[in-house]
Amino acid sequence: MASDETTLPSTEDEWRIRLSPAEFRVLREAGTEAPFSGEYVNTKTEGIYNCRACGAQLYPSDTKFDSHCGWPSFDDAIPGAVKEIEDRGLGMVRTEIRCARCDSHLGHVFRGEGFTAKNTRHCVNSLSIRLDPK
Repeated sequence: MASDETTLPSTEDEWRIRLSPAEFRVLREAGTEAPFSGEYVNTKTEGIYNCRACGAQLYPSDTKFDSHCGWPSFDDAIPGAVKEIEDRGLGMVRTEIRCARCDSHLGHVFRGEGFTAKNTRHCVNSLSIRLDPK
């Protein structure tokens, strides 16, 4: 069993102990929180957004932008922090994003929408991240 906050759980039962039921549903079962319900949808605070499951740094606040989609949006992640996986659920093909350290679900990435110069939107559940303010 994971003995402290820096040791990653090795089983889903251990993750259930560490995470709230809502966090577990999103992070470990690839759930989605309701649009416009997350604590970080409108946050403008400077800092770093970390993985809520393992604490890994994922997104600097200066990559966050208003997409008006109902979830926090970022146009770039810290290099190597996020991995992309093809998601064929819900009868469509999307790209799921997961924490590269603990493999927890973050949300999905979309390209070609024109919101930013990078033309990328990481659509992230607030329940997947935690802001470490500057």
